[in-house]
Amino acid sequence: MNENKTSKGLLLVVSGPSGAGKGTICKEFLKHNCNVYPSVSTTTRNPRKKEVDGVNYHFISKESFNELLKEEAFLEHAKVYGNMYGTTRNTVMSKINEGIDVLLEIEMQGAKQVKEKYPDGIYIFILPPSLNDLKKRIEKRGSETPESMEKRLESAFDEIGFIKEYNYYIINDEIENAVNVMDSIYIAEKSKVNENINNVINRYKEEKANA
Repeated sequence: MNENKTSKGLLLVVSGPSGAGKGTICKEFLKHNCNVYPSVSTTTRNPRKKEVDGVNYHFISKESFNELLKEEAFLEHAKVYGNMYGTTRNTVMSKINEGIDVLLEIEMQGAKQVKEKYPDGIYIFILPPSLNDLKKRIEKRGSETPESMEKRLESAFDEIGFIKEYNYYIINDEIENAVNVMDSIYIAEKSKVNENINNVINRYKEEKANA
């Protein structure tokens, strides 16, 4: 009797202070891990330069976002710097149940909600080399006033305290090094002995039976 079942996919949750480089790390990681599905979050904020609707985020109105909240459509949602962000539940969970690995890049508030609902995820925190380096990265965006910059840096300092809720951390000093660390985490988690190991054992059983 074939007892093989579809192995559940991994859920990779990546967070970090705004400007730490989590988006760049995820983008580079996905280039050579094409089997990983990038979940696209929904937000009420306006697109930044070069951001594309449906690729970087699903950009919707506050009214539409509130309708989805009423329908309990989100796996997580959070308010960050006055804007709402959320991840639709059905898309993520259906992929995982199909055996597809999912990458979720979200803020700390949202990651905490996901962890409460799905503690089996792999939670990765991205750190800048220093707060001064973080400030320089945010300044390059050219979208912050002195007041909003001060607020972001203060928030970043507070957000670093959330790192204890994560399984791994990556210091983004050089993008190539940071991506290599994330690759290593992914490979290690894919090789971990867990409930999916029965599928591996069953393959050897079938080979022996058919020999």
